[in-house]
Amino acid sequence: MKDKILYFLNKHNLYNKKLIIGFSGGHDSMCLLDILYKLENTTNIKLIAAHFNHNWRGEESKQEQDVCRKFCEDRNITFYTKTASLNMKQSEAVARAMRYDFFDKAIKEFNADGLITAHNKNDNAETVLYRIIKGTGVKGLKGIAEKRDYIYRPLLDITRDEIDSYCADNNLIPNNDSSNENTKYKRNFIRHKLLPLAKEINENAIDSIVSLSKVATDEISIIDEYLEYVKSAVMQDASILTPNYLALSEPVKRRLLYDLVTSYNIDYDSEKIYNLYEFINDNISSNSGVKTSLTKGLWLYVSSRIIEIIAQTEKVQDEILVRLEGTYEIGNKIFEISTYAGENIEEFPDDNSYTAFINLGDIDLDLTLRTRRDGDIINPLGMTGSMKLKKYLISKSVPQHKKDDLILLCKDNEVLWVAGIGLSNKIQVTDKPTHKISLRGKKL
Repeated sequence: MKDKILYFLNKHNLYNKKLIIGFSGGHDSMCLLDILYKLENTTNIKLIAAHFNHNWRGEESKQEQDVCRKFCEDRNITFYTKTASLNMKQSEAVARAMRYDFFDKAIKEFNADGLITAHNKNDNAETVLYRIIKGTGVKGLKGIAEKRDYIYRPLLDITRDEIDSYCADNNLIPNNDSSNENTKYKRNFIRHKLLPLAKEINENAIDSIVSLSKVATDEISIIDEYLEYVKSAVMQDASILTPNYLALSEPVKRRLLYDLVTSYNIDYDSEKIYNLYEFINDNISSNSGVKTSLTKGLWLYVSSRIIEIIAQTEKVQDEILVRLEGTYEIGNKIFEISTYAGENIEEFPDDNSYTAFINLGDIDLDLTLRTRRDGDIINPLGMTGSMKLKKYLISKSVPQHKKDDLILLCKDNEVLWVAGIGLSNKIQVTDKPTHKISLRGKKL
């Protein structure tokens, strides 16, 4: 077992590192910490044992905390601990969240290089089985990763029986958490009820489940590699280009949609993804676009041009008076206007540029910067007569959710420039420009 852990440390370049060890004092973590302690001289690692007392079982929890402290004191291992409030909700999800928050703080406090946890092969099999029962996609079959971010799990190829044997052979006396026998907790129910039944069908059930997990990991890697090619052809930044999307097969469309949604840390099951897929099919011909709620503050937006996830933004309420040349701040943008200095213009910017050369002519430099309002009109470049701004934006295929974010340069209710969309005939250049205008984001 020591050789396996030594190989793991070498594989993940953990020699000469400072490591936090999640240490409950149970068989798994005591076995792991004991082995790592014995490898300190060989690997030059520095160990900090981190024990989170959930405080669910009163004096029993306190005694387990003391066992962990004594184990570390006897070996001169740094011991870091915290006791949860008695008011903490007693649920697996809450306990896990608080425990990992505690580990994060330990990483920062000790400026450690990583967190080592004692998840073993049985834990991995139980996780995969749990996900199958709850309902999972192929990704859920991957089980517990041996490395994720700064978290490392060197015992994933070691069974609970091997761990128990190590503890017995090395005269270790681990904590025996009585709550581990309580089958009201789902993991315990799987461990004590379902896996023994599975072993009646196949005595090597744990190895078979873990083998399935490894196969799934390989298959997903192949799929992900293929999807990178698809995304390069279909996506622009974090958005899907609708015409390119339409050329894909249905399974690839749904997987692409799944990746888009989960990239925002939204937990969506296969049924919800299918419903979003149908929503896209129903609305993909919309020029102005349609949106549906994903979660609080996030929507999926679909149009004939683009598919993207949008966030709720607060509309800019400011109205900035522009009377002098210079820079003006509006929302999170900077507007600049300056006199045309006579520099050579080889090519005028496109309509969708955030820079424009204009001719104010007889128009007073007494303008306003703002967002759209009811009653706004514009005389679009290249057209005679005015039209409602609303109709103009529709003709430009501006998504509905982006219309309120547009910054306008106006004279009363007449829009002279829609930044990034287009100019009015009223300020078009016929000979030489009088001014140059631009809009940019603030520097962070």
